[in-house]
Amino acid sequence: MELRKSFICHWVFLFVIVFVQVVNGFYLPGSYMHTYSNKDLIYAKVNSLTSIETELPYSYYDLPYCQPDGGIKKSAENLGELLMGDQIDNSPYRFRMNVNETLYLCTTSPLNEHEVKLLKQRTRDLYQVNMILDNLPVMRFTNQNGVKIQWTGFPVGYTPADGGEDYIINHLKFTVLVHEYEGSGVEIVGTGEEGLGVISESDNKKASGYEIVGFQVVPCSIKYDPEVMTKHNRYDTLSPISCPAELDKYQVIKERERISFTYEVEFVKSDIRWPSRWDAYLKMEGSRVHWFSILNSLMVISFLAGIVFVIFLRTVRRDLTRYEELDKETQDQMNEELSGWKLVVGDVFREPDCSKLLCVMVGDGVQILGMAGVTIVFAALGFMSPASRGMLLTGMIILYLILGIAAGYVSVRVWRTIKGTTEGWRSISWLAACFYPGIAFIILTVLNFILWSSNSTGAIPISLYFELFFLWFCISVPLTLIGGFMGTKAQPIEYPVRTNQIPREIPARKYPSWLLVLGAGTLPFGTLFIELFFILSSIWLGRFYYVFGFLLVVLLLLIIVCAEVSVVLTYMHLCVEDWRWWWKAFFASGSVALYVFLYSINYLVFDLQSLSGPVSATLYLGYSLLMAIAIMLSTGTIGFLMSFYFVHYLFSSVKID
Repeated sequence: MELRKSFICHWVFLFVIVFVQVVNGFYLPGSYMHTYSNKDLIYAKVNSLTSIETELPYSYYDLPYCQPDGGIKKSAENLGELLMGDQIDNSPYRFRMNVNETLYLCTTSPLNEHEVKLLKQRTRDLYQVNMILDNLPVMRFTNQNGVKIQWTGFPVGYTPADGGEDYIINHLKFTVLVHEYEGSGVEIVGTGEEGLGVISESDNKKASGYEIVGFQVVPCSIKYDPEVMTKHNRYDTLSPISCPAELDKYQVIKERERISFTYEVEFVKSDIRWPSRWDAYLKMEGSRVHWFSILNSLMVISFLAGIVFVIFLRTVRRDLTRYEELDKETQDQMNEELSGWKLVVGDVFREPDCSKLLCVMVGDGVQILGMAGVTIVFAALGFMSPASRGMLLTGMIILYLILGIAAGYVSVRVWRTIKGTTEGWRSISWLAACFYPGIAFIILTVLNFILWSSNSTGAIPISLYFELFFLWFCISVPLTLIGGFMGTKAQPIEYPVRTNQIPREIPARKYPSWLLVLGAGTLPFGTLFIELFFILSSIWLGRFYYVFGFLLVVLLLLIIVCAEVSVVLTYMHLCVEDWRWWWKAFFASGSVALYVFLYSINYLVFDLQSLSGPVSATLYLGYSLLMAIAIMLSTGTIGFLMSFYFVHYLFSSVKID
């Protein structure tokens, strides 16, 4: 007993240490505020270059940009940022609070062939520079057909419509929106990159100052005379610069050219308050259509689900009532003459094929569903906003690790119910701990080799691979084994009827039963396909996804519809004397994953037309497949557990000798 206690304490201590390390760098949006005084120095940071055409992120300093004094220093990144390919570095762009100025940055050495080729390629692939100031991404505005469109980041360069020369963006006109803040005596406690911060009444004078509430840029290409520009030192003040309109005044990208970089900054006072500064980024195009479509979808699916539920209740209730009102002799005669679910009473709980795999998939489904549910709830409460880069993915990984205990418990409990014994529970727990993570590892490894071959920052570093292995085998696997052990000690689920030794023959059907099972996935898919469009857009088109409240409603509705569809399909199969309902109940709702994957392909073809090259398409399909498998496991688990409860209740309600 003492040895067991010591073992448990050891793992708890190890988990706490790793948990603290993983969450290091978390940022609780809306709680940490940095105020600046006049002429305070503020340095911008740069993230990886990104493009919606390739989806391959690259380091900012792969291109011949000006480097900061003191060398390149990486910012602390959490697990989610690393997995998403973010690489946040310091930059030489320096601002002084409330000082409007135009500054010289640097002039490059003559461009060589490799640098020209790289700049042209990044320009033509529409790569964007992602700059950050006080945790705000830089934003720019463009006019297309009279419509004002906002983007995050600015392009590496510009290629005219005629496809001639390529021009580099080498002058940036920044506008920094600031809000004057005065200390109010109210304590503000927050966590940020600088750590824990408390502003109390005694710090009011210190807290007063200016908050950065907006960061905008107008990019320009300007041809400078390098002989004149090299006479300047970094941060020398220049006279105001106007962006030229003629192409011959742009800085062309070609060999032996020396490129001079300059920038100007203007500070503008704004009425936007610090808690509202992210609102500008969350104004997605077509938001009204988004809200209307979600609401419309919810109403339609709720109506259809209500009809199915009412019809089903009336049918089963009438069937049960008629059966129970008959005397025993009439029941025996009815069993001999009538067909239906009553005839499979001796086979309905017969062990299914591949029962071990079913138990493992159900356990992993519970783990994924729990992770998704808790994550969406926290996100809906505002704990995982876009202000905290990588926090959403990091939180999902941590929750998945912790919920390994649920996967082990459910897997072993279902195994024990099917087999009637706890023998083999360790292998079930191990499989539950390794099934979906193993699939994810294989897919991510293949994709990672592709990213490595492309020298992309999206590739997972070897050190991070070891960290993920450590989290997997030192936290997830032990917790899953603990959950499996708890499953062996739980009260067993007893079948209400005995199983015959000889299986009953299943009558021939005019059409395959799996056809009906696959068709059943269309109803759950109808609850989420609109939301799926916005989620895919946020992932692949760089848009911010923020309507987690609606996503939570959609998740709840999806659970209800999956449960209803699976139960209805199970009842239909039992009515035609098909007692092999276990896997069909799982895939009746789990088949929604097939439609999700097909929709992802449709999105690739029709909405990601700019995505170029087999590498980008392979990455997209690989991540889509990983998402579809997770959806299959979680939705299939909902259908199976609800169908099992229904079958158990149905045959417990009938008196059968």
